[in-house]
Amino acid sequence: MRIRHTQLLIFIFFLFGGISLTATAYVEPEIPQTESDAPQPFNDRLPDEPSVVVLDGDYIPGKYGGSMRLLMGKKKDIRLMTVYSYARLVAFNQELELKPDILLSFDIQEGRIFTLKLRKGHRWSDGEPFTTEAFRYYWEDVLNNEELYPFGIPSELLVDGKPPVVTIIDEQTIRYEWDEPNPFFLPALAEPRPLYLYAPGHYLKQFHANYTAVETLALQVEEAGTRNWAGLHHRRNHPYKNDNPSLPVLQPWFNTTKPPAERYVFKRNPYYHRVDQNGIQLPYIDEVTMQITSSSLVAAKAGAGEADLQGRYIRLDNYTFLKGGEERGNYSVRLWQNGAGSQYALYPNLNSNNPVWRELVRERQFRHALSIGINRHEINQVIYFGLAEATGNTVMPGCNLHTNTYQSNWSYFDIEQANEILDGLGLDKRDDRGIRLMKNGKPLEIILHTAGEGTEETDILELIGESWRQLGVMLFVKPSQREVFRERVFSGEAMMAMFNGIDNGMPTGEMSPGEFAPIDQTQLQWPKWGQYYQTNMQVGEAPDIAEAKQLLDLYHEWSKSDAVEDRESIWHQMLKIYSEEVFSIGLICGVPQPVVVNNRLRNVPQEALYSWTPTAFFGVYRPDTFWFE
Repeated sequence: MRIRHTQLLIFIFFLFGGISLTATAYVEPEIPQTESDAPQPFNDRLPDEPSVVVLDGDYIPGKYGGSMRLLMGKKKDIRLMTVYSYARLVAFNQELELKPDILLSFDIQEGRIFTLKLRKGHRWSDGEPFTTEAFRYYWEDVLNNEELYPFGIPSELLVDGKPPVVTIIDEQTIRYEWDEPNPFFLPALAEPRPLYLYAPGHYLKQFHANYTAVETLALQVEEAGTRNWAGLHHRRNHPYKNDNPSLPVLQPWFNTTKPPAERYVFKRNPYYHRVDQNGIQLPYIDEVTMQITSSSLVAAKAGAGEADLQGRYIRLDNYTFLKGGEERGNYSVRLWQNGAGSQYALYPNLNSNNPVWRELVRERQFRHALSIGINRHEINQVIYFGLAEATGNTVMPGCNLHTNTYQSNWSYFDIEQANEILDGLGLDKRDDRGIRLMKNGKPLEIILHTAGEGTEETDILELIGESWRQLGVMLFVKPSQREVFRERVFSGEAMMAMFNGIDNGMPTGEMSPGEFAPIDQTQLQWPKWGQYYQTNMQVGEAPDIAEAKQLLDLYHEWSKSDAVEDRESIWHQMLKIYSEEVFSIGLICGVPQPVVVNNRLRNVPQEALYSWTPTAFFGVYRPDTFWFE
């Protein structure tokens, strides 16, 4: 069913600065030594040198109190509190610069030696000191314990397959040193799902075989119903998932509700490390509640005024309904910009098990024909009210790596040229329906798999199917649950898939270009090549298309470089190859994202970028500074 076209006007402008990881040190400014109206005694709860959040412009210091309501569609969405809270060792600011956050400072030498300085007097949410002992415990007793990590440490901590040399200098200073540069290290610490380097050993040792008697552990394992002590330790140490209320954290709010539940309550961390410019400890808001409901009901409940801050599970086609309820629900609807490289993209499976299809889809010209056979202008007008832009699956306008060529390469609409390309590929014979015949005589019928998560996908694919029918290509859509969907793609069963475009549409040269190289099984256009890379050539298939190999070589070259100019040059080479090859077919970018904001909630930006990475949705806009008037 098509969505009725309406007239909306929106102008969202972004200016992003680059990130430099080559400067030698960053240090927080001093804060005024003043008391605050904090709920508990002030000096006992802050580090000696807290992280100072300077509120200026339209942002103003706030007051304590209130409960911020969020709506979520799945029980596992409680992990999004880690994303939204966005307290990290180092974190991106709104200009997408990496700055110390939990850390007091960091120092980098030769791109390979990282000295991290903690804040003296910083404490976990349970009041215990946060020192380099937490890093030692995680490095020695967790990551390097074969029972806890049988497959080795995370790849972000490996350079040429080698782990770092980790040196604890004192209670506040630790060093990670590699033989070669590691440009992945600091950005990984700032991810929405961060690379963890520390754990609260003072709490977790009771579940660890190095510190607790075998008999005691056995009783705990039996009570928890886990396989062994390693399973018990893992279950108790899920800082990202937020599923253990007893686990001490460093986030602004901590979970107080044991799963499973329909409503989760996150209370203020009394030992949180940030303050505003007046020395008032953050967060301002007392608690955050997360109500679990059906994802299909989130927009309706938000429109009824049941959420104070809501972007998750809300789409542009909810805008008119939500706008109409503003006065009744005492909220406003703000239009942010989705930060994905393409709202959705098509992923021809280059690792398909079907030999005839695999040979065809590996023809670059065939992918070109499919791409220019899509009427993106029609999709924009019908689905997105004319507010988005046609695009390949690449970086967005406003990104300092963007060029019009990357965006427009094979993303225009030309049915005549597409038909000529297909005829030239030997697909000039058709059946009595007008559908082209492949080399084996079978009709060119593409079965496209989706995760079946919304009518937006269905509406877009209906339009694409109509366009491709003019090419003599028949499109069939096969929705399934996300887990089943992924397995069908990974195994090679799926001919083509539809999913979100690249996550980070606003990268800088200092961010990893890994989304454009075959390094991950979850990359739906080449899952077996990604698996081959991820498993160190143990499982999957080696890339056997020259341009894909070139992308992988450039990715490796980027990872070895410690010069900003070289990294940006490599980025441009990869973006050029990717857009010319059309390894994935982008559709539309810059789609406005409705965000519902309670009229009493302050310091929420009027306009912003809404994306998983690099903004962690609300994270870089510092929800700990939001407050209720």
